Amino acid sequence: MVVTSDKDKCVRCGGCVGVCPKGALTLTEHGIVCDASKCVNCKACVNFCPVGALKIED
Repeated sequence: MVVTSDKDKCVRCGGCVGVCPKGALTLTEHGIVCDASKCVNCKACVNFCPVGALKIED
């Protein structure tokens, strides 16, 4: 499983990057990118996102 970002919803605030305990997220010019090898599916980023742009995909 990995966190995915809806590019149309993401406002690129970067808050999700800061709450990720494993440093799995990176903010790019295209939105959020998740390093699946670091992600532990804790959903901290999904729960933090103020616009609901993140979700966990299989």
